Amino acid sequence: MELVHGDQVVETLEPGEAFGHPSLLSGLAPAFTVRALEDSTCLLFERDAALEVLGRPEGARFVARSMRERLVRTGHTAHGMPELSLTRVGAVAHPGAVVLDPDTPVREAAAAMTRAGVVAALVELPDGPGLVADVDLRTQVLEAGLGPDAPVRVAVRSGAVRLPVERTAGEALMDLLDSGQREALVTDRGRVVGIVSASDVAGGQHSPFVLRRAIEHAPDAAALEAIVSAGLPRLQAALLAAGLAPVDISRALAVQSDTATARLIALAFERHGPAPARWAWLALGSVARRELTIASDQDNALAYDDDAGPETEPFFARVTADINASLARCGLGEDGAGVLARDPRWRMSGARWQAVLAECLERPDRSHLVRAAVAFDFRHVLGGLEIVPPLTAVLRRARQYPDFLGRLARTVTDWEVPLRRRGAIATDRDGCFDIKLGGALPIANLARLHALAGGITISATVDRLLAAEETGVLDGETARGLREAFAIVARVRHEHHAQCVRDGRAADNRIDPGALSAPRRAELTEALRAVAAAQRPLGIYRPIGV
Repeated sequence: MELVHGDQVVETLEPGEAFGHPSLLSGLAPAFTVRALEDSTCLLFERDAALEVLGRPEGARFVARSMRERLVRTGHTAHGMPELSLTRVGAVAHPGAVVLDPDTPVREAAAAMTRAGVVAALVELPDGPGLVADVDLRTQVLEAGLGPDAPVRVAVRSGAVRLPVERTAGEALMDLLDSGQREALVTDRGRVVGIVSASDVAGGQHSPFVLRRAIEHAPDAAALEAIVSAGLPRLQAALLAAGLAPVDISRALAVQSDTATARLIALAFERHGPAPARWAWLALGSVARRELTIASDQDNALAYDDDAGPETEPFFARVTADINASLARCGLGEDGAGVLARDPRWRMSGARWQAVLAECLERPDRSHLVRAAVAFDFRHVLGGLEIVPPLTAVLRRARQYPDFLGRLARTVTDWEVPLRRRGAIATDRDGCFDIKLGGALPIANLARLHALAGGITISATVDRLLAAEETGVLDGETARGLREAFAIVARVRHEHHAQCVRDGRAADNRIDPGALSAPRRAELTEALRAVAAAQRPLGIYRPIGV
């Protein structure tokens, strides 16, 4: 069943979960709608009996835990689905518009627009481009009794709305409403550069809400893969052009990734049958931290019930193979280290997961430190298995293991910041450097180390740095410097990824410092210096062997 707030799905309820208890205890009207996704059986508890059970210590813990989870999910969904009211028209326009000769027959014009999947086209006229849309072909040609061989010039709209690229979506929408038109020409310093429609400026395919809804209603895996692979880069570009903070862009992308994962899980169960045991799908690494980019790999794992029967492992092996393959076709590449739920090393019972995380603390050799760097950043995405409390309890004990923390600190210094002796950005032979390995990853590693040292169990890098500062684990100057550095690195990564897409190539993390503007290069250099300064005190751990 889905727990819905407004028109947004906040949580998917699995067998054994409850709803209605917040309203029962508060006496207030329900705040969520519960919507069955399949034939379901509900057990109804009478008011007095439910109050008696929920009034016990175990009941109080259940209420507190379930309410907290729903508040957190609702908050992350809201923050990850920002409005685009400040989006510039240039970010949502169609620059590659269909351009027609004025003598093109209407029949051919309509066919060209259909092939391109657009509702309007440009017509080259002596005094500049004109606009013709579907509605113009109907009213100026068909209703006027003209045939399909009439030249398209007869349907060109007089008085087409012109919108400068810097106009906001909200302003553009009002211009279209005032004019009674649904399409407009987009101009850059007076020159027509594209076409935009009312659905574009109101959200359209660039809206995180519309994309999420399309993913949720994808009829099959192939349709979903097409939606996500095309939609994520468009959404990233629109959010970037809207001036959204890079951290919020990544969170918006993570919401879409979670939605795609949830839909793929549902489709996999339709294909393979119902799950034979309770389960939990876990996001790991940058996906868990909600620091996703369009160049990110997928990192995930699966936990299932300790009492699962022998059919459970083969069942989830088939299901996870389907999901990982589809996510890869969505554009979320398969992790090079094989951190995928289809790998038995990342698919095990809840008790085994607890044991593995505990082993990382107790036996911090190289392999366990590598696993801790990924698995200690986890987030429950979907499933009814209660896995978060026991795993969080293991993380909370990390500060009791100084040998683990010392060795983890040593691995933090393994990822060197690319700076030359005099402080300039160092590059490889191709004149570029990897901003993920040399910028984002060192900051995430530092944040994880200080969080674990302070008993902090949240995963997001910025949240970890804030908590480390507030609890005194990390001094304020270092924490603020790392937060600012993380924002700058994230901004450069997102800008680079958007440029990769515009260039027609796959997004990567190879940055050419010489291609950056002087101010951007200067602030990136200062950001990397701040990271290097934060790493420097950990140099005392280098002599420790593996």
